Amino acid sequence: MTKTSYTAAIIVIGNEILSGRTKDLNLGWLGEQLNLRGIRVKEARFIADDEAAIIDTVNDLRTKHSYVFTTGGIGPTHDDITASCIAKAFERPFEENPEARALLQEYYGDRLNEARLRMAKLPKGAELISNPVSAAPGIKIDNVYVMAGIPKIMQAMFHSVADTLIGGQVVQSIAIDCHFGEGDIAPGLTKIQSRHPDVEIGSYPACKPGDIAVSIILRHSDAPLLKAVAGEVQNMLDDLENKKTVTSGC
Repeated sequence: MTKTSYTAAIIVIGNEILSGRTKDLNLGWLGEQLNLRGIRVKEARFIADDEAAIIDTVNDLRTKHSYVFTTGGIGPTHDDITASCIAKAFERPFEENPEARALLQEYYGDRLNEARLRMAKLPKGAELISNPVSAAPGIKIDNVYVMAGIPKIMQAMFHSVADTLIGGQVVQSIAIDCHFGEGDIAPGLTKIQSRHPDVEIGSYPACKPGDIAVSIILRHSDAPLLKAVAGEVQNMLDDLENKKTVTSGC
């Protein structure tokens, strides 16, 4: 899509997410932020607090994409195992980080106990990701960014590293709404897509009482090309409307 494409994968970690008890709010937010920086999210996976799953998923995705972002599992409780799994994924020792301990000591003071000190144990050599909300840092190793699952903290962590991310051209989008069914527009969209394989064209129906509504979304980093293809889609819809008018008048 661009001369230099930058892609990302997002891994959402947590049994509470998979059970439905907690609703994920991080994927959509991260997707928007990365797109604004010219980094396209190509994969997202939801996995349990399971050591093998975390290690295998991280190792798989970090070789396929420019960036991998994980959310969840870096707190003080027994099921917060993400950091130790990252250490195993990169085959690094898992040990207390003096800088992380100092941050926790300053934040918690006399309330710093053994449970909270678990958040100072990190893969050896990992870079700390600042956490201005609750001090416990995230970590970065190579192209993997490990962040909290709580949205407010995750967002603060992301903003602390956002300026270091390198992206390509920003993908833009055009939305065209119509009142035809997907079966009506499918032949025309298929032809347009075949002429412009690099432009993403998707159709998304909306359920409205007594009405058919479909949004056609076009996405590409080349604004003039995007506008031209949108024109083809609009012409196709206008032709369908004209045929509809002629048929209804017979």
